[in-house]
Amino acid sequence: MPSGWENAPAYGGRDPSPRAWALLVALAALIVYGVVACHRVATPLAAPAQEPPAPLRIIDGDTVEQAGVTYRIANIDTPETGDRARCPEERRLGEAATRRARALLADPARVVITPDGSVDRYGRARATVTVDGRDYGATLMADGLAQPWRGRRAVWCAPN
Repeated sequence: MPSGWENAPAYGGRDPSPRAWALLVALAALIVYGVVACHRVATPLAAPAQEPPAPLRIIDGDTVEQAGVTYRIANIDTPETGDRARCPEERRLGEAATRRARALLADPARVVITPDGSVDRYGRARATVTVDGRDYGATLMADGLAQPWRGRRAVWCAPN
């Protein structure tokens, strides 16, 4: 049974005007632009390349320098080296602490220096240091190459 619509002209009997086509094209362009813009926002951007950290210069077991700033490791005291050592044993331990510091702190990318905001009497910034998330001072103390900092130089020489 026929519905009566079989012979009805397309588009309601008339073709769209040029203005309607322009609006349709503009609407399609906005939709495409919106989809592309949303995709760009949703796509994570590559992280900017970070410069490698400045190399560390190991002065001794409890003093390091990076990018022109000298840091005194805040939580430890290590034996002195050279003429500052009070006995041969302190000098030997101080040299061992310096060698251990060079080994532990060899890769600046694994080292985090966190200044505590204070400065010692020699103008060095006090800081804690971690290597791969582990406290550097605690590592040296476990190795017998450092003592907890108690506000003054530790005794490393046996009494005479």
